Amino acid sequence: MNHYLLSLLLGVIEGVTEFLPVSSTAHLRIAEALLGIDLSNGYWKMFSIVIQFGAILCLPLYFRRRLGEFLATFPRGIRGDRTPLNHPLTLTALAFVCTAVPAFALTKLIGKNLENLVLMASCLIGGGIVMWIVDGIYGRRNQSGDVEEIRAGQAAWIGACQTLSAVFPGTSRSMATIAGGELAGLSRAAALEFSFLLSIPTMTVATGYEFWKFLREPIKAGMTGNIGIDAHGGATLAIGFVVSFLVAWGAVAWLMSWVRRHGFAPFAVYRILAGVAVLIWALQSFQSR
Repeated sequence: MNHYLLSLLLGVIEGVTEFLPVSSTAHLRIAEALLGIDLSNGYWKMFSIVIQFGAILCLPLYFRRRLGEFLATFPRGIRGDRTPLNHPLTLTALAFVCTAVPAFALTKLIGKNLENLVLMASCLIGGGIVMWIVDGIYGRRNQSGDVEEIRAGQAAWIGACQTLSAVFPGTSRSMATIAGGELAGLSRAAALEFSFLLSIPTMTVATGYEFWKFLREPIKAGMTGNIGIDAHGGATLAIGFVVSFLVAWGAVAWLMSWVRRHGFAPFAVYRILAGVAVLIWALQSFQSR
């Protein structure tokens, strides 16, 4: 396939799936397996990092006004009832720490199963079932409709839930934080917004770490060959970055509107169906070897 077309396709997949609760990691790995991309190749490892940066960049820009409100009203909050210990920015930092500490302790497990399609399919199915049940039970019941109402215990719990997505590819960071938020008593809208806020430091640090590791220890990062960024390679990276950014922006805007009216059940159904399809394909591929 033409590299420009390939870059466009992978940029769309990354942009659509990064913030939807369907697992961008699983979708990218499945697409790359179907398209025959060598994931140990230095250039394509770099490409995966670059398009993820494109998706990440859309969040602080999309939520710039909301973030500006939080910064301008720190520490009292928009409603004037917060403190430095329970302001939304502080609680976002707390949730991040509750993700980062166990994730650091489990560093050897993270990334170990990125090529395991059976595990990814199982996580897609299991995560879909969990999301369907949690949203069905708590989605309409919970009334805490704003991140200004989140408590420290809820933030810590959501951060801990996010760790699952780092260890088990296919779980989905968004699914883990949204379902965790609903279990903690947040409304769909509040769980989704806090998930977005938390993803800014989490994804920035995680992707930045991958980039640093890639450049510092290419052999340990599993890289073979050289990166090979010539004019053609640079244009391919640029296309993927821009497409991922634009598509992710649209996906975030659409999801914010959709969830307030419909909930997460359609994503749960999609996860289950996609997981079953991938599981059948992976098992058939294994048997045919």
